[in-house]
Amino acid sequence: MNKVYGKCCGIDVHKKIIVACFIHGRKQEIREFGATTKELTKLAMWLKEGECEMTAMESTGSYWKPVFNIFEVYGVKAMIVNARHMKAVPGRKTDVKDAAWIADLLQHGLLKASYIPDKDQRELREMVQYRKSLTEQRAAELNRLQKILEGGNIKLSGTVHEIDGMSSINLIRALLRGETIDEEKIIEMREAKLVSNRLKASDQELVDSLEGVLSRAQKIIICELLNHMEEIEKHIQKLTKEIDAMMKPEEKEAKKAIMEIPGIGDINADAIIAVIGTDMSRFPDSGHISSWAGVCPGNNESAKKRRKQKTNKGNQLLKSALVVSANSAVNVKKSYFYAQYQRIMAHRGKKKALVAVAHSILIAVYHILKDGVPFKDLGANYYNQFNREKKANALIKKIASLGYKVNVTAITDTVA
Repeated sequence: MNKVYGKCCGIDVHKKIIVACFIHGRKQEIREFGATTKELTKLAMWLKEGECEMTAMESTGSYWKPVFNIFEVYGVKAMIVNARHMKAVPGRKTDVKDAAWIADLLQHGLLKASYIPDKDQRELREMVQYRKSLTEQRAAELNRLQKILEGGNIKLSGTVHEIDGMSSINLIRALLRGETIDEEKIIEMREAKLVSNRLKASDQELVDSLEGVLSRAQKIIICELLNHMEEIEKHIQKLTKEIDAMMKPEEKEAKKAIMEIPGIGDINADAIIAVIGTDMSRFPDSGHISSWAGVCPGNNESAKKRRKQKTNKGNQLLKSALVVSANSAVNVKKSYFYAQYQRIMAHRGKKKALVAVAHSILIAVYHILKDGVPFKDLGANYYNQFNREKKANALIKKIASLGYKVNVTAITDTVA
């Protein structure tokens, strides 16, 4: 087998120990290093002095990141490899050291590098990921708040749309202070702009929903939950400002372009740009990026028969942002995504239909960023433009089976 690299290094990464196997010519040298910055610097200098052409390591948790960062500083080329790719290659991995096995596969060009963005994009992605974690944490606290309120027979969640809105929070805090909530109190709070006049619920409905019994323990928990939610919200707002400041001009332009797609809002646009960036040359086609994101069907075909296959795991931050965007896009009834969702949902179910819409959104994002074209919605009537005569005949037969007779006249210049 031909050798791709004359000098290369396989690295087995652990929490405290880094094992490196450096192959140069017919020689093989194995050394162990610590995981501290000082030790990793020694590793980088050793490889640089040996004129190493390429290094490879498994994407083991987050342990590869410090090694990759040091290599990036010292200009040592590194390849991050999915462990599944190496397992697919038969060999004596259990009989030899992992580092030597990685180096052997690398030398013969049997490893496929994973996509690792540059440092600026990695930091942007970490910021967006952390904001997502805080948002999920706040949502969990909101669910706890609703659970405690229900335990005290406070039915506010069934009266107002959001129990974490300004009006709801002010009403709950008034309860915690021991104030009596009646119609006069509601009117007073409306005049003080503590309760919005745009609430659909009447004053009496608000009074009835707040008529419950909260114990001292429940009041303490609710107070802590409200304070915690406010604190988390402050952190989320601060992170949002920092994310906006970190984004490069081309990333902001790309974000603005993809937000023209129905369903993609400010938060999800940040997540999409942070994960895939703006340079689409790293993805050969839309199918490649869809597979990488984990929103396209798996490939399991044999003897020209396509078998049932789940989607890949993909990038979780990107996949969740796409699915959330799809969930919003299907509510826009004049869009193509609404028509696609309705068409697939009828025979595949809601969840698979949402993933299919997420797949279509990612394809649109890919072409917008790659080709620099604006988004063009195909419209909710897109699928009706195909096989019109066949569809009309099917509907006529269905009406006839119900005992009716219809006369069909074709209308020219049909609006698409």
